[in-house]
Amino acid sequence: MEHFLDLLSLPAVQRSAIGLAVAAVGLPIVGVFIVGLDIIAVRFAIMHVALLGIAVGLLAGLDPMLCGLVACGLAGAGVAPLARRPAGLPGAMGLLMTFAIAAALLVLSVSGVNATGAFELLWGSILATRDIDLIVLAVLTVAVHLLFWRCRRQLALLLFDRELALCSGVAAGGLMLALLVVVAVAIGASIRLTGALLVDALTILPALAARNLGRSLTSMAGWAVGFGVVGNALGFTAALLLDQPPGPMLVLVAGTLTLLTYLIPEGALDALVPNRRRVDRDGSPRPVDDRVWQH
Repeated sequence: MEHFLDLLSLPAVQRSAIGLAVAAVGLPIVGVFIVGLDIIAVRFAIMHVALLGIAVGLLAGLDPMLCGLVACGLAGAGVAPLARRPAGLPGAMGLLMTFAIAAALLVLSVSGVNATGAFELLWGSILATRDIDLIVLAVLTVAVHLLFWRCRRQLALLLFDRELALCSGVAAGGLMLALLVVVAVAIGASIRLTGALLVDALTILPALAARNLGRSLTSMAGWAVGFGVVGNALGFTAALLLDQPPGPMLVLVAGTLTLLTYLIPEGALDALVPNRRRVDRDGSPRPVDDRVWQH
């Protein structure tokens, strides 16, 4: 325990703890957006876009991670119009990933930028969190909550059915643009904390766990933040106590929590908490899938 307390006194560990705490409040809601849009593979496309931004930043002598975030934001805005096509967002993300990796490799080859250095930034490390990373995370978390709480009714409709949202007068184009920019920048910011391959621990895993327990979009967001806070706290504490790398520990803890939610029988929470029960007008229980996107 004394060793654990000594570790907590280190500035790098304190910045890491603050970063994970801030991330746990905002990034799981981004995961809810990702699950709702059915673009779980978006992290692969954004990872390659971030690599392109990092390569351009190294070439121009600018902060590579900030350039990566800008590239992610532009990419999110760029694919928004393609969401209306029949292939939907999964097809657009595949196209984006292909172009981004080709452009990144071309920039690295032509410019002579150290490719190893560019790829190393993608692996990330929570213990390497900087003050500027905390500022970016804080701004992003505020933006995510503003978007969610100001537009949650429209979001519930858009994430459930885009055509229904359009027929109901929702400004789907602008809302989809905001969603994709937030998702892309959030994934880019997460890369710095856990690395590109472990970004799921902060975004998608809490959202998947929340989907198993939430009965509306708002409750799903609440569950996701709860799982994010608990998962990050347990994972980071375990990493310090066991002297293990934080990234894998965060993923293992978040993955275990998510797995446990799949073991809960459907309807079990409804039976334990009477207020969760909802019935249709004819008195029959309403299917869980029909209730998820209610606001």
